[in-house]
Amino acid sequence: MEINQITINHMTEPLGYDLDNHLRVAFNLTNSATIQDTKKRIVVKADKEIYDSNWQVYKNNFFDFALNLQPRTRYELTIYVKNANDESSKSSFFETGKMAEPFTASWIGNNDKDIQNTLLAKKFTLTKPVKSARLYMTGLGVYEAYLNNEKVGNELLAPGTTAYDQLIQVQTYDVTKPLQKSANQELLISLGDGWYKGNFGFDGGQDNIYGNRQMAIAELHVQYTDNSTEIILSDASWKTTSGKITKSAIYYGEDYDDTHVIANWQPVTLLDHSKEILHDRLSLPLTISEYLPVKEIIKTPAGETVLDFGQNHAGWPEFFNRENTGTTLKLEVGEILKNGNFYRDNLREARAAFYYTSNGEQKWVRPHFTYYGYRYVKVTGNTKPLTKADFRSAIIYSNMKTTGAIKTDNPKVNRLLANVMWSQKSNFFDVPTDCPQRDERLGWSGDADIFSSTAVLNMDTYAFFKKYAKDMLIEQKQHTGMLTMYAPAMGNDSGGAAIWGDAATVIPWTVYEAYGDPAILRQNYSSMKAWVDWISQSTSTPNLWTGCFQFGDWLSLDGENPAMPTGKTDEDFIASIYYYYSSSIVAASAKVLGQQEDAHQYAEQAKAIKQAIRAEYITQNGRLAIDTQTAYALALRFDLIPKEQKKRVVKDLVTRLGKDNNHLKTGFVGTPLICQVLSENGEHKLATQIFLNKDFPSWLYAVNLGATTIWERWNSVLPDGSMNPEGMNSLNHYSIGAIMQWVYQQVLGLHQQENGYQKVEFAPQFDYRLKQVQGHYESSYGDLQIEYQLEKDEKHTIEINLTIPFGQTVTVKLPRTNGQVQVNGVNKELPLTLNGGKYTISYQPVTSYIEYYNLAMPVKQIMTDPELVKNLAPINNVFNFLQDSKNLETFGGSSLTELNVMLPFINISDDDFAKIKEIMVQTPLASERKFLNERRTV
Repeated sequence: MEINQITINHMTEPLGYDLDNHLRVAFNLTNSATIQDTKKRIVVKADKEIYDSNWQVYKNNFFDFALNLQPRTRYELTIYVKNANDESSKSSFFETGKMAEPFTASWIGNNDKDIQNTLLAKKFTLTKPVKSARLYMTGLGVYEAYLNNEKVGNELLAPGTTAYDQLIQVQTYDVTKPLQKSANQELLISLGDGWYKGNFGFDGGQDNIYGNRQMAIAELHVQYTDNSTEIILSDASWKTTSGKITKSAIYYGEDYDDTHVIANWQPVTLLDHSKEILHDRLSLPLTISEYLPVKEIIKTPAGETVLDFGQNHAGWPEFFNRENTGTTLKLEVGEILKNGNFYRDNLREARAAFYYTSNGEQKWVRPHFTYYGYRYVKVTGNTKPLTKADFRSAIIYSNMKTTGAIKTDNPKVNRLLANVMWSQKSNFFDVPTDCPQRDERLGWSGDADIFSSTAVLNMDTYAFFKKYAKDMLIEQKQHTGMLTMYAPAMGNDSGGAAIWGDAATVIPWTVYEAYGDPAILRQNYSSMKAWVDWISQSTSTPNLWTGCFQFGDWLSLDGENPAMPTGKTDEDFIASIYYYYSSSIVAASAKVLGQQEDAHQYAEQAKAIKQAIRAEYITQNGRLAIDTQTAYALALRFDLIPKEQKKRVVKDLVTRLGKDNNHLKTGFVGTPLICQVLSENGEHKLATQIFLNKDFPSWLYAVNLGATTIWERWNSVLPDGSMNPEGMNSLNHYSIGAIMQWVYQQVLGLHQQENGYQKVEFAPQFDYRLKQVQGHYESSYGDLQIEYQLEKDEKHTIEINLTIPFGQTVTVKLPRTNGQVQVNGVNKELPLTLNGGKYTISYQPVTSYIEYYNLAMPVKQIMTDPELVKNLAPINNVFNFLQDSKNLETFGGSSLTELNVMLPFINISDDDFAKIKEIMVQTPLASERKFLNERRTV
């Protein structure tokens, strides 16, 4: 028995975070005993014991309790577990920040508001040996702190992004070790404009959105070995001057002059800035997770020198300086090459460069107060040859643990899923941004809304989304319940649109459902209600949502006006459905939080909205008034269709897709839903076909053009490699990567879960095109590992391997069984219920997963198999007709049955159809024959 990991409010050993006087301490356990025999206990101590849960029967893997915490206090906790034969314990800690304790320090800055890099410094001498030391500080816009020229901590671009006029986060640093090195110390704070003061936003951006002067506030609390204490404060005794960064901003990049001599120190200016909005941190730190090496140094046709890092990402380039004093090395970034040359026009107004003027010292150099989205770096100004070893790229994102991954036997699919993960990393940058490269990088709520269900599977995003939920709450308070288009709003008061605004309810609820922790609901419940109430007050039609600005099905392909990216699906229909969904979420959240009156009120409201939508948009016979893919997907996803009419709507969706050549026409709203509703309604084969399409529009279209991240548009890059002339061509935009939720749930089989994955329904839907799949999801219980192989042998055996962590219960449901499977060699009845352990499940399906030809297939698929065509050609002249490439291009999307009806000169008799069918049903697809031959060889 062993306790492997302890998290406190979804973090490991959190230092200085806002814990809201409420702890959720979770742990995972290796245990060979049964759950019923296991007990748990937690003890929390500060100077003395302050909480003891006493021994409890193990019913889950967490302790959830309120605790009256004190500021600047270290709490040690120990978890104990035992059974009849064994006992184990593991300790961890957390430390509070300033909490509600007022700052006695002052805000300080330079008298010159226009300085681009304010330096603030204080020299001091420690009088005794140091036992422990903590630095509580923050800065505006962004800062780094140094003790004796050594950077404090590994965090970058602190204090992160917030509405700085409402909330400024305070960081807590353990600086014991640097202060123990020397009695003589200098605390230096370096400041940049960042999001607070630097140019930011659309159409050239705004300056000074939240303020016009860089500043900082700091308290260094030192405890000596004799337990006496000293506090070094930011106050009038500090000095200030300008640093070596001559200009920096998020979009601009950074100019760094290492020849600048830091001198002319002057007394600081004490600033009258609010301390009331100082708040212990919520943000996870932005850190460097890894470095990418240079894959290739390219000499372009235009004569440019370009570094290729092989992967689009967010971060910054670093290099080892070998240049002489006075030489300026210029680095510019881009996402793609155009005709083999460096290209950056899709970055719009973002300069996105790093200029470094050398002081002749050989050392590693990096930016400080900016970041970039890029794969390629153009280098100019160098006087010496470039080498790969002298450059690297730092990958920067909020410090979140990767929790999920999937791998299949299809390399293109694997690349797509990797692209989704890379786009999440690139855009989970303190807030969920839309893109990391151009003059935007904003916390767009709609993008975060539709991607959140995928995000919570890929990474542990609880703390990340709880902070973003706080950002949304702050904006709603400033806008009478309405949520702005992005949060923080960055001075833009626009908002109130469906999906984008519904992030106020959808994200907290999605996160609660994924992790089972209601803390995010407690934090945001008032703002969730406020959003729904704002819709009720703003709509022009009771129980529907009309009369407001809407984004519609943003960037869909079915719009009647090419200039309008909102699509063909009625905007009020979309809005009304999300009005219903948000009302339902508020009702469910109220129930979780024990707010029974609210639960009843909002449930009744949701019921009334649902009835109004049905009355307005669905006929009594189940015909949907809007014939678009997104409309059908929404109606099915949100259970708007009466049960007895559901089959008709599914059929209508399949028909609509058929008219669209089984390709997506959906935008932001419909894209995450189509495959889900198909798989949930008996059309998994069609869902898989759409997922695996390779031509535009499809997920694999971008992969086939070399994408290493998810694009904003289906065709941000055209087949010839040129950029889409419509504009808005971010090549790192996670939204349509939301399909990965479907892969986790329907393909890998993580179909449903309860209580933060304490209970899991494993119900994969198999398809012949993905015969080998493996993946995992690591919840607080541990890592649930899944691997399966179809058609393992000539008996068509399916073999599944499951590794289930202790405390987790997995119900197994499998397709095409006769009700029995073998589990670790023993016959078992389905459905299975499995607890912690390793299992091999095998069975022979009642029908195999070898796919054969059929009459419903498009003729272009038939004609690509010469062996099949050779056998079919003597039956009917239609196959000679289709061997003409022009005819095949024109009619290839139709089936033989459709051609027979559609074209008067095609005449396939019933007799001929019978002969054709007989051959087809006995002929495996060409790809399947290849697989069978390879299996025989093995």
